[in-house]
Amino acid sequence: MHVPDGFINAPVSAVAGVVAAGAVAVSLRGARRELDERTAPLAGLVAAFIFAVQMLNFPVAAGTSGHLLGGALAAILVGPFTGVLCIAVVLLMQGILFADGGLTALGVNITVMGVVTVLVAYGLFRGLTRVLPRTRRSTTAAAFVAALVSVPAAAAVFTLIYAVGGTTDVPIGKVLTAMVGVHVLIGIGEAAITALTVGAVIAVRPDLVHGARGLAAPLKLRVDGELIDAPAAPAPASPAPAATRSTRTVWATGLVAALVLAGFVSFYASANPDGLEKVAADKGIDEKVQEHGAADSPLADYGVKDIGNARVSGGLAGVIGVGVTVAVGSGVFWAVRKRRAPEAPTARTTESV
Repeated sequence: MHVPDGFINAPVSAVAGVVAAGAVAVSLRGARRELDERTAPLAGLVAAFIFAVQMLNFPVAAGTSGHLLGGALAAILVGPFTGVLCIAVVLLMQGILFADGGLTALGVNITVMGVVTVLVAYGLFRGLTRVLPRTRRSTTAAAFVAALVSVPAAAAVFTLIYAVGGTTDVPIGKVLTAMVGVHVLIGIGEAAITALTVGAVIAVRPDLVHGARGLAAPLKLRVDGELIDAPAAPAPASPAPAATRSTRTVWATGLVAALVLAGFVSFYASANPDGLEKVAADKGIDEKVQEHGAADSPLADYGVKDIGNARVSGGLAGVIGVGVTVAVGSGVFWAVRKRRAPEAPTARTTESV
């Protein structure tokens, strides 16, 4: 759903830019409370993973494809404020390096793909987890539903923005129907990817999933052929090793997965236009689309300039994109982490005389 230059007029694009800048500023402050020494490097990895998966367009209908937006996945894994920053980093890298998503439309894209998806998905996710049992299955199911709803919600907000600042005169009702309809289908793919990823991380390190904090599956013992909950272990005098253990294995596994997806699997992605591109072509809202400001980038259109082999060109571009995104994202989140306000000292208790 990357909005190109020329879809939205300059005044509305500027307003969207101000909204996006405000959201990023608020998220920078909020992320200080979400990030710690373990999750800060993982946030950069989440941004790189979303970048990689966004290269994997999947078919959703005749002549139409879709791809992950990632707001729900980022918010559930690393928190809503950090999630907005993750999507902003991804969109910035895509716009500058790969000519994907207009530079003048960057504010629109961050607002639609970052802010809206995160707010809708995380709000729904938290609501569901409050009423559902605190289990891995219910948390994964809540992630599925939240991701599913966030995609058509983003499509509806884009249509609203287009109704105010669109550069062509088209029936907005038809655009809304087409956008929401195709993005409901895309949302199913988004939900499946989000649920699978969240479920996989919860299975190995639930302590690293922001939306699963406090989730602990009880240890089961088999007694006389039946599974029963094991007695709770006494609280240790010092922090448990599991709470402070290294995240290097998770980080390395996630990075390898992102590199494989972007560098190899992306070659097999659907070549059909995504939901926005298809609706734009069918409804005529792309009549005034403009050439991307970074069209001459050596990585434009996810290929390396002067490399004739499409498989090698696309794979190398994907690997470069993952590397740059994880480097920029990690740098941003480490900087935010270092600016975290010191925790207030615990008040002393007065001894009774």
